[in-house]
Amino acid sequence: MKKVVIIGAGASGMLAAKVASDRGFKVTVIEKQKRCGRKLAITGKGRCNITNDCDIEELIENVPTNGKFLYSAFYTFTNDQVVDMFNNLGVETKTERGKRVFPVSDKASDVVRALEGQMRSCKNVEVLLNSKVEKIIAENKKVTKVVLSDKREIECDSIIVATGGVSYPRTGSTGDGYRFARSLGHTIIDPKPSLIGLEVVESYAKDLEKLSLRNVKIDVYNSKNKKVYEDFGEMEFTKYGIDGPIIKSASCRMGDMSKDNYRIVLDLKPVLDEEKLDKRIQRDFQKYSNKNFENSLNDLLPKKLIPVIVELSGIDPYMKVNQISKENRKNLVNLIKNMTFTVKNYRPIEEAIITSGGVKTSEINSSTMESKLVSGLFFAGEVIDVDAYTGGFNLQIAFSTAYLAAMNC
Repeated sequence: MKKVVIIGAGASGMLAAKVASDRGFKVTVIEKQKRCGRKLAITGKGRCNITNDCDIEELIENVPTNGKFLYSAFYTFTNDQVVDMFNNLGVETKTERGKRVFPVSDKASDVVRALEGQMRSCKNVEVLLNSKVEKIIAENKKVTKVVLSDKREIECDSIIVATGGVSYPRTGSTGDGYRFARSLGHTIIDPKPSLIGLEVVESYAKDLEKLSLRNVKIDVYNSKNKKVYEDFGEMEFTKYGIDGPIIKSASCRMGDMSKDNYRIVLDLKPVLDEEKLDKRIQRDFQKYSNKNFENSLNDLLPKKLIPVIVELSGIDPYMKVNQISKENRKNLVNLIKNMTFTVKNYRPIEEAIITSGGVKTSEINSSTMESKLVSGLFFAGEVIDVDAYTGGFNLQIAFSTAYLAAMNC
């Protein structure tokens, strides 16, 4: 019986174990944490967005880093198959805005439990928890065994590296896979945070901490004033700057902060053009004609945002609304449509949902996920230099690459 070692018991590792077992292999899953799927258990704020209900081409479009590398993986194990798998495992799913697929229970723990239960039900799968792989041994460009930190050696015919990246290190993603790959001759694209909050220069962002906005639009510009990204949806303010789904997705389109500068232009009322917004403000001003300016925006903006908008507008907060000039009103419209934030930096990579960077894709066979440098060495999930926007796309990458690797190992 051929032996397969899988390093990592996250989303990729647990699925790969089941698939490899079904092919008749003896599978050993090695996980350095005390339980499986620790990072999976906190994804989607504990709800776990398992995939996206779009077509394959749209899946590719939502992977800005090396998306075309994933054609074989996405077509071999599709998003429909992911949904079917979880339904068969007793995890009912639902589709929300943006075609995001979640468990009906809204519990990531149900997803972890299903994958782990499926894996452990296979009689030829052994799971070693609290066990750390120290190194992978290859002879004549062919993997032969792994050596654990306690000096145990496990011989094998194939190895699937499913260790994740370097985000959320407390869950076990500490870059071990990069070290293994590099030691065997692979090139590692330097990891940087992706799907992460952004620190901004403007101090008033801190004044808005914990304020969440829905149905807003952002445009992202680089130092050459070129628009590099736009999005519509939800965001929030934090003590360090801005965060939330559309901000995290925007971070994927930003490069090295030391080489380029970015600004984010926030449209608080994207469904209204400037003319319609101006008429809306005029109606509110007429309604509150005898009130001070600072008390006239309650129908238009969230309460916490009003003092900031008032200050940025330059209009005297105590001025009666009926005294505000047309020019001041136009400036207010422009501010609401173009509230600008200067990006200072990403948050630390340890806080990133995923890591951008990893094993260079040109050194991996996209049809099998096998290394082009070392026979029997396979990669799955975040350890590869592919990353996507929010919306379930990154977990689909994890599942599809794991399935493909396990089918070919």
